[in-house]
Amino acid sequence: MSRRRADSHKGDFGSIFILAGSSRFSGAAALCAEGALRSGAGLVTLGIPKGINSALIKIKPKEVMTLPLPETSEGALSLSGYKKIKDFSKDIDVVVVGPGLGQEKSTRGLARKIVYGINKPMVIDADGLNALVGHLKRAGNSQVKIFTPHPGEMARLLGISVKELQKKRKKVAKSFAVHYNVTIVLKGKGTVVAAADGRLYLNKTGNPGMSTAGSGDVLTGIIAAFLGQGLDAFCAAKYAAYLHGLAGDIAAREKTQISLIASDIIAKIPQAIKKSI
Repeated sequence: MSRRRADSHKGDFGSIFILAGSSRFSGAAALCAEGALRSGAGLVTLGIPKGINSALIKIKPKEVMTLPLPETSEGALSLSGYKKIKDFSKDIDVVVVGPGLGQEKSTRGLARKIVYGINKPMVIDADGLNALVGHLKRAGNSQVKIFTPHPGEMARLLGISVKELQKKRKKVAKSFAVHYNVTIVLKGKGTVVAAADGRLYLNKTGNPGMSTAGSGDVLTGIIAAFLGQGLDAFCAAKYAAYLHGLAGDIAAREKTQISLIASDIIAKIPQAIKKSI
């Protein structure tokens, strides 16, 4: 990671728009947003169901803005909010889709419309990926898309078993990335980052304590922050995987792997960055 110029301003480091959260999973949105901020994003806005806005204001970092959006009867983002999302995205550098969205029909439809209808650098995670099962399309050459599946999500996208996937993680990640013209971050022990041009990176940082709720949401935020700061998709993904794992390793030494939670990872991002500059 490089040091900042003396004449830098927040606009130099990316405006991130995170579409996340639902009545059941509001914490995912907050964790993703804080992960992005701690990793250098200049501005972060959460696009969330309007019904959880008041609750999120109490738990999110003060620096994170919110855009309350139409919601379903179950408290998830509604397809009816697409136009508002698309209009807001015009002045955004990076869009994130997925953390804690839920899997209602309207929400899945919204996620697909965002992924295929908004041409911005994009990180797709969790329920954003689940919405694409059976609806995968190759990304255009001008589009930057990073998929961040855990093994279960990747297996669903491919229609294979997790056991089969785990036997050939690198091969599967590379094949998928090349075929769909995306960058893949296949999470797990030795996270595999695969680029659309066939490049591969096997991450060596991280520990089993990071197998905890919200850890992936933090990683998604870090990736988005690095994209917003001008890194290409492959570099943003591999550096984020490394930093996320390093922060988790630092946190585990203090908290133990057993007691480690996602917020502990965020708390150690500054220390991990110090070691990386």
